[in-house]
This record gives sequence, structure tokens and C-alpha cells, in this order.
Amino acid sequence: MKMMFCECLLPGSEAIEWISKAFTDDSALLKHELAYCLGQMQDTRAIPVLTAVLKDTKQEPMVRHEAGEALGAIGDSAVVDLLKEYSLDPVIEVAETCQLAVRRLEWLLSGGETQLEDGSIDNNPYCSVDPAPPAPRMSVPELRSVLLDESLPLFERYRAMFALRNLGTEEAVVALGDGLQCSSALFRHEIGYVLGQMQHPAAIPALRAALERSKENPMVRHEAAEALGSIGKEECLAVLQSHLRDQERVVKESCEVALDMLEYENSDKFQYADGLVSLQDSL
Repeated sequence: MKMMFCECLLPGSEAIEWISKAFTDDSALLKHELAYCLGQMQDTRAIPVLTAVLKDTKQEPMVRHEAGEALGAIGDSAVVDLLKEYSLDPVIEVAETCQLAVRRLEWLLSGGETQLEDGSIDNNPYCSVDPAPPAPRMSVPELRSVLLDESLPLFERYRAMFALRNLGTEEAVVALGDGLQCSSALFRHEIGYVLGQMQHPAAIPALRAALERSKENPMVRHEAAEALGSIGKEECLAVLQSHLRDQERVVKESCEVALDMLEYENSDKFQYADGLVSLQDSL
């Protein structure tokens, strides 16, 4: 859903200004999407508002987290010191996000964006600006081993995550689903996000289990809900409907959005547009 939302944005200072005004809204879901979009735009003019959101301890953790990630996505070394400061934030999701963002900026400054360590290019089929580059070429079992190894730095495990996502196979999806059992809520929420990008039905059982865990971190359950909506299969419908009155507002709102996504992806309009893309690809 994040990618679909961001593709509709107009670049430029006016767009950034209007997006920034909405950070006064009371919906954490909306505000975290705003921060995500500002990061995907990669416009340094968004740095001041994202900095303010990151520093604002009255904002929800998932909103501050997304602001920190967006600052890393923009890729300007001017925010390194700020991100290092908030790498020690008492809110663990914010701290881990800023640690990842610092590592991403260090990787960029070392020339990593142009070429990966094994000589390959980052062939991201989703065109998203990710918090870590994919790992060098490895087999799915090797990548799964790195993904689930909680003794490794989070940045290295994220790299395995995005490498598995880029593979796009059912085996990779199942390996990613195992990551929904790991200890870091930030890590689990990113797993939910990439499974939503992949839109593979093999992810449904793991996503459903994450959404139905009432004691799970709300930001993880939110991503699981949106991923189910993105997959768009009939079996996702009932589980999303069952959480429309969830006690966590962000989960409730995510299920509402996910059901809209599911309806759209199964509509005649979507199928017609998808058919046009398929036709163009065959020409």
C-alpha cells in the first residue's frame, strides 16, 4: 500500500509542504505513511519536518520510527549525527531504526549504491527505497540462516531480507514468514512489509498468525493486515473483517485500508489495468 500511495505523489516543495501539514492528524497510521512517502521522495527539503517528527516524543513510536527511516532513505550525510543521537532513544523501535539508517548512510558514503560487494547491481523489482541493500548472492537456505540469526547485526539481517524479497520465489516467501517469529518488533514489521510487496499467497498463513496475535506489537499487526490486503485473495477477507473492531486503532484502520485494497485488486478496473500492462509487456 505504501508504494501505491507514493507513486501518486507529485515531487517538489509544495507537495512536501502539504504532506507536512498532516502530521497534526490524530491517526498514527496516516502520519507514518506521510513520513514513509517523504522518505521515498528523497528530497532534502523534507529533512526539517522529518527531524521535528523524530524528535517529538509525543508522536507515536511507529511515526517516529518512520521519520527516522525516511531520513535514512533521503540519503543525505548531514543527518548522520542526528541519527546517531537517536540510535540511543529509549523507544527500541526508534533506536533500531536510527541504527539501521546510520548503517545505510555509511554504506552509501562508501559507494555502495552503485555496486554490491559481489559485483551485482541492486535489482529491486519494487522500486522502493529500502533501509538496507540486498545481501550478495546466496542460496535461500543461506539467506534464511542470516535472516534468523539474532546474534548478527540487524543491518545484515535486513540485507538477507531484501535479497529474499528480490528472489520472489515461494521458498523465499516461506523463509521470510519464519522471520515473523523473531524477537525484534521492528524486524517483524519489516518482514510483513516485504511480504506485502511480494503479494505471494504462500505468505498468508504467517501473516494471518501475526495479525491474530493480540499481544503482538501493533506496528507488526498493522503491516500484516496491509500485506493480506495487498495479496488480495478471498481467504484474506474473513480475517481482515474479523479485526475491523480491533482494540488497537492502528490495526483497525489498517484492516479498513486492507479491505479497500483487496476490493480494488479484485475489481474489474484493476483487472483491466493489469491486462493492459500484460499486453504492453508482450508487445
